[in-house]
Amino acid sequence: MPDLVDLFPGYESHWIDSSAGKLFARRGGKGPPLMLLHGYAQTNVMWHKVAPLLHDHFTLIIPDLPGYGWSAAPRADDSHAPYDKRSMAKAMVELMEKLGYAQFALAGHDRGGRVSYRLALDHPGRLSKLAVLDIIPTYDMWERMDYEFALRVWHWVFLAQPDPLPETVLNQNSLAYIHLKMASWTKAKDLSAFDPRAIAHYDAFFSDPLRIHATCEDYRAGATTDLEHDKADRAAGKKIGCPVLALWGATGIPRDSGPLDVWGTWATKVSGQPIDSGHFVAEENPSATAAALLEFFR
Repeated sequence: MPDLVDLFPGYESHWIDSSAGKLFARRGGKGPPLMLLHGYAQTNVMWHKVAPLLHDHFTLIIPDLPGYGWSAAPRADDSHAPYDKRSMAKAMVELMEKLGYAQFALAGHDRGGRVSYRLALDHPGRLSKLAVLDIIPTYDMWERMDYEFALRVWHWVFLAQPDPLPETVLNQNSLAYIHLKMASWTKAKDLSAFDPRAIAHYDAFFSDPLRIHATCEDYRAGATTDLEHDKADRAAGKKIGCPVLALWGATGIPRDSGPLDVWGTWATKVSGQPIDSGHFVAEENPSATAAALLEFFR
């Protein structure tokens, strides 16, 4: 990848071996550990506006998910591992252990939010608190997939198509696709909320056919393995035991009255609020997002 501007000056860079391949992570700040996970189709850079507002209170660990950014992008197996959220969550636990953290707080946006709640369900002793940003669980996404919702989140169905259909389409002009897609998810319906230096990071990552394949596998897992894991936990009545904060963009993906009722069926203690933004709460409204996270985690 080309040289890119470092948007986390003073942070350490780590390359850590895991069951999902070598993972890249940044670490900086002071205080108790707080992991921040990014979503589609972004990288750790999505937190660059929020991190300065939090790093006086927390040691921030900000990785790239498997297949994203500078983390390894291995070929998926038949179950879509390591891009199913159980495999990704396990890799995040391994990363934190190797950095010396047995327990930590966690905030995840979009796909990172799905990794985050899966980690809370699979590794209940690891998290002190969990924040999920602009998502509802995968199970509920598919349960609500009527024609109106499918038109709004059509990428869920498109990216889950068998290899190589979405890869073939995306590799024709991946940047035109992702710029249009990201703009459509913002409140302003354009890219004005994004720092051009951050866009350069996202473009570099999303120009790599291996990583485009990885992101498609992420969504294939969401339609298969991840959904089955959610169904099994739902049937067993399994719930997240740590406190959960749900934040969502007022014009983001959950919309309506927000996702609190949904999260209340998955966790024992839930609070939350809307953020004046679209889907990309951390970049469209970093001050409100950071303030909500700071109040919850501190």
